Amino acid sequence: MKSLVFVTNNKHKIEEIQFLAQNKLNIISLKDVKFYEQIPENKPSIEENALFKAQYFYNKTGLNCFADDTGLEVFALNGLPGVKSARFVSDHDCLKNLQHVLKLMQGKKDRKARFRTVIALIIENKEYIFEGIVNGYITTEPLGNNGFGYDSIFIPEGDNRTFAQMSLKEKSKYSHRQRAFTKLINFLSNHFS
Repeated sequence: MKSLVFVTNNKHKIEEIQFLAQNKLNIISLKDVKFYEQIPENKPSIEENALFKAQYFYNKTGLNCFADDTGLEVFALNGLPGVKSARFVSDHDCLKNLQHVLKLMQGKKDRKARFRTVIALIIENKEYIFEGIVNGYITTEPLGNNGFGYDSIFIPEGDNRTFAQMSLKEKSKYSHRQRAFTKLINFLSNHFS
C-alpha cells in the first residue's frame, strides 16, 4: 500500500493515526518530509479546512497526502466550538478552550455533543472526503489524564467514561477519527492496493 503524508504537526493525532493504521498504511509526518511551513486553518467549515490543508501541501510538494480537521459540536451551544475547536478562546490551548466550554455549559440540561472528523485525501491529483462522527455528551468537569483537546469532557454514547479515561485502544472503539480513517483505509485498499 502507498505511503501517505499526514498533513499535521499535532503529535497526538500522528500517534493516534499510526495506532489506527496498524501497519496497513505507511504514514509519514510533515517532519519526515522536512515540511515546516505553517498552514493556515481559517476556512469557515471543518470540510473546507481539511481540504485546504491537503491542497496547500499537495500543491507545494506533489506528494500524496491527507489532512484532517476535527470539531467538537455542542448542541446547546448551536454547534460551537465546531470549526474553531482548536482556537475557541486560545490558539491550541486545550485547557483554556475546554474550560470555556464548561463555563458556557453551566446550568444547561441538554449536554448532547458530537465529535466530527473530516479527512481530505489527495492522491494522484484526485480529491476524496471521508467523515467520522461520534455522539455523546459533555461532562460537568474534566475527567481523566489521557488524550488531548476536549477528550476529558466528552463521554461517547455507549460508555460512561470520557475519552481521557480510556486507553488509545479503548478510545479507538468509539473514535470519530477512527471512523473517518477506517473509511480512508477501506477506500485505499479497494482502489490502490
